Amino acid sequence: MTDKQIEAKIAELKMEYMRLQDDVEKLESFGRSTTAQEEKMKMIEEELQSYHRMKAE
Repeated sequence: MTDKQIEAKIAELKMEYMRLQDDVEKLESFGRSTTAQEEKMKMIEEELQSYHRMKAE
């Protein structure tokens, strides 16, 4: 994977993470469960770490 592809994937994951944060805020305001979104956010965090390690190599 090229640096450009890694950067694109990181940007994509960051956008998805921000969208999920917004969803969590909306769900919390209605007293709804946010477990699924929080799990997805954790997976994205782990994936981001992986891509940052790849970029550093």
